[in-house]
Amino acid sequence: MENINRLENVKEYVFKLLETEDSGHGTSHVKRVYDLSMNFAKKENANLEIVGLASLLHDMDDYKLVGKENSDKLINTKRILNQFSIETDIQEQVIEIIKTMGYSKLLRGIRPKTLEGMIVSDADMCDGIGANGIIRSVVYSVSSKGSGVVFDSTTFPKSNITIEEYNNMGSTYKGDNAINHCFDKQLKLKGYMMTNSGKEEAIDRHNFMIEFLREFFREENLPDWSNYLEKYLKDLESENI
Repeated sequence: MENINRLENVKEYVFKLLETEDSGHGTSHVKRVYDLSMNFAKKENANLEIVGLASLLHDMDDYKLVGKENSDKLINTKRILNQFSIETDIQEQVIEIIKTMGYSKLLRGIRPKTLEGMIVSDADMCDGIGANGIIRSVVYSVSSKGSGVVFDSTTFPKSNITIEEYNNMGSTYKGDNAINHCFDKQLKLKGYMMTNSGKEEAIDRHNFMIEFLREFFREENLPDWSNYLEKYLKDLESENI
């Protein structure tokens, strides 16, 4: 009971801290990742407190919020863990999860190794696809941290970006926008799920994004983009992503 109460206290504190964040990494995102992580954890018989803490704190030091020079230090994460008197061994496990999750880490070949880490990673990536994934991408694009562009029909995506391009000035590359982001990252996420729960959840979200893009390009009367999408999907399938 004490651990459950402690987790609830951390949750309330984190939600309050992030309630004004407008880049798609605020309270609503963290709440969805937390709920999905706890759902996965129950299905996978994982440690609920570690999963809960890692999911609540996973974006407290995200480079989009604190800058690249501060992100790896996890200052906010460590402060909160200490503030709520989390045991050292649990702190170490939570910190290790946060250090090894995220798309930029994936591009460097870094991935979570524990079941709890895989669960939180999958939940976070699931929230990057589907209906909420599309909304978050649009919100980020028009926020102070994004490019300000939702779609530019003259600039096709650069689907095989490098880690340097992904982290350049907070955007993925020159010409980055919400629709292009579907191609450079979001449509790939289904193939990076690490748990059975994550894989199952990602399928419907992935398929929804495909249908959204098909309809969007149809409404925009952009056959070249429709053809680009279908070729992209065939390439993904051949690469088993």
